[in-house]
Amino acid sequence: MLPLTKEQEAALGLELATKRQEHADLDVAIRTLMDSGYANQMLIQRMKKRKLALKDRIVQLENILLPDIIA
Repeated sequence: MLPLTKEQEAALGLELATKRQEHADLDVAIRTLMDSGYANQMLIQRMKKRKLALKDRIVQLENILLPDIIA
């Protein structure tokens, strides 16, 4: 893989931070909905699916920014 420029690294780092925050926010929202007793199951499923997609992107970004170094 080609080395990242400082601008690319900064942009990916910002995206990673944003995705992590969105993932945490969704986690809180899902828990709140489930605890309220008024939860729409379809909405919760969509939120969980979005949360999983965010987790996948977070892992991708972490792998780009912090690649495993085989010594």
